Amino acid sequence: MKPSPSAQHSTDEAAQPRMVRLIDAERARLTFSLDCAPATAREGDTILTAVLTARRYLAESAGGEGTRAGFCLMGACQECWVAVDGTRARACSTLVTAGMSVATGGQFTVG
Repeated sequence: MKPSPSAQHSTDEAAQPRMVRLIDAERARLTFSLDCAPATAREGDTILTAVLTARRYLAESAGGEGTRAGFCLMGACQECWVAVDGTRARACSTLVTAGMSVATGGQFTVG
């Protein structure tokens, strides 16, 4: 079900991250590539955490139903597949490493 136009958020709000880091700001900062753009995370962050502290969604829905931000957050629902250096991985259970390349568009090899 799509939200009504009156329920949709403004462009400014949509650009804000979905998650805000409240603690652990002292953990080491890592840089990686997210959809061919530079991004940062904290040591110990999952890909999903790193992405949602940067923007409001993980990826576009494969069914064309808008954006998605993960679902179960424990690796059971199949909603958070990304490509890490070209190989399929779950964003909710894969830790960010320095220099990794993450693509949310679904282009990956089986493995």
